Order: sequence, then C-alpha cells, then structure tokens
Amino acid sequence: MKALASRKQLLIAESELNRAYLLHELDTLAGEVQALADQAKTVGLIASAVTTLVVGLSAFRDRKSEPVAGRPSWWRTLLKGAGLLSSLWSKFHT
Repeated sequence: MKALASRKQLLIAESELNRAYLLHELDTLAGEVQALADQAKTVGLIASAVTTLVVGLSAFRDRKSEPVAGRPSWWRTLLKGAGLLSSLWSKFHT
C-alpha cells in the first residue's frame, strides 16, 4: 500500500509541474500575441499614412493628365479608392 501512496504523490507533483509549465507557456503566448497585434497596428498606421500621402500628392498633379473624353484614368480611380480606404481605416481603426 505504501508504494501506491508514493506513486500517487509523484503523480500529483508531476501534475503540479505540468500545470505550472502550461501557465508559463500561456503567459508567453499571450505576450507574443500582444507583440503581433502591436506590429499589425504599426503596419496599418504606416499603410494609412502612405496612402494619405499618395492621395495628397495626386491632388497636386496637373489636371492635364486626365483624358480628353472625360473618363478618368485607372490611376486616378485607384488613388480615389485608396483615399476612401484610408479614411475608412482611420475612422474605424481607433
């Protein structure tokens, strides 16, 4: 009977060690997820700033580059879409 009690104590000790290790790993994982979220926010802010810069610079371009037929170029349409995405990102991201 003494061997069973000893075995039980060893299993309890091992279980406690595993529980402590799991909690440590979960804390580490939470820190990594937070760091990844911070990096994603930084990338989003940089992308928003670059898009705003490109849209702002395109506003200063000459109007001579627009086609005569009145149909906007694909570049101008792309920049307008980027400006819209930038404004939506800045409104809903905070």
